[in-house]
Amino acid sequence: MNWVALKMLMGDRAKYLSLIFGVAFATLLMTQQVSIFMGILTRTGNQILDVNDADIWVMDRHVRFLDEARPIRDGQLERVRGVAGVAWAVPLHKGQVLSRLENGETRNVYLTGVDDTSLAGAPTKLLAGNLLDLRQPGAVIIDKAGYEYMWGTEPYQLGREFHINDRRVVLVGVCEVGSPFFSVPIIYSRFLEAARIMAPRAKATTFVLAKTAAGQPVETVRKNIEAATGLTALSRDQFFWKTVWYFIGSTGIPINFGVTIALGFIVGAAVTGQTLYLFIIENLRQFGVLKAMGLRNSRILLMILLQSCVVGGLGFCIGLGMTAMFFIATSGITALAGIHMTWHALALTSAAICVITLGTSLFSARKVLVLEPAVVFRG
Repeated sequence: MNWVALKMLMGDRAKYLSLIFGVAFATLLMTQQVSIFMGILTRTGNQILDVNDADIWVMDRHVRFLDEARPIRDGQLERVRGVAGVAWAVPLHKGQVLSRLENGETRNVYLTGVDDTSLAGAPTKLLAGNLLDLRQPGAVIIDKAGYEYMWGTEPYQLGREFHINDRRVVLVGVCEVGSPFFSVPIIYSRFLEAARIMAPRAKATTFVLAKTAAGQPVETVRKNIEAATGLTALSRDQFFWKTVWYFIGSTGIPINFGVTIALGFIVGAAVTGQTLYLFIIENLRQFGVLKAMGLRNSRILLMILLQSCVVGGLGFCIGLGMTAMFFIATSGITALAGIHMTWHALALTSAAICVITLGTSLFSARKVLVLEPAVVFRG
């Protein structure tokens, strides 16, 4: 009977292909939008994930997300260093400031000041230059997307001078880091250099990065720091998710992408459901003959489910391939860096496609299950 079910499904090529491409289009729309949504949300905390040296971020109690960094008293650094279980702690500056290029044009940039001695918090992957050159006076390193944002497609030119907050700086490297949420260049310098650039602002420390001693649980040390300093101390993952949840709860991003994803689900369900329903209605006579031959409703239901599984499986694979081709084609675009198909999107979409195909096939099967075999022989 499985062979009969497949012959019925593929007998009308036009309807067979429309069923498959209805599922494929829904798969493409949902997988692509879910992946882009997750990629954009990840960007909000990429600068946290890029710091692999430290286990704990210490910050002002009122900080809600990464870009809302508030200065903390410099004396707090020594208090963190004195907490039991802390191996080392270093200051980190993060802030947004105005830069001025050689031709007089201005750009907003994210300025990150890392520890002068250990360079903890600095980028690890450089596309040009040497990280140790950051120790030179006025030296800064910029991320790849930031370089293209400031100087377009010009080849990497180290040694070029420009100004940040009216302070002269020298470019000594180009690095590759996770793209930020906003298209703003990320500039790295030493902490004291960042303090010089930010002057006359008195407090340059916005975060303290802490490393736990060997064998010390991060959660215990984190709570010890909070008790000793009165500041907020979060693990890297905790701070990342705090930033992500801030953007989910405080911006229109989830609503906009949620609407698009819901539309993909509705369009896919409507196209697949309608076509599958019409397919079953048009084959009522064949199903009636099978029932007259003694086939039970349960066997006919299995035949319909087999047809829907074939359509859903093929449509899902084609849609997945189309999504993969889209991300491969856009992988070289700097503005879309870090946005790719994720296994979360894959799992969510596969579950949605299962619901669409099985749900619509079960709904359409009602006509067959209540069909009286004798009816098909009348007239």
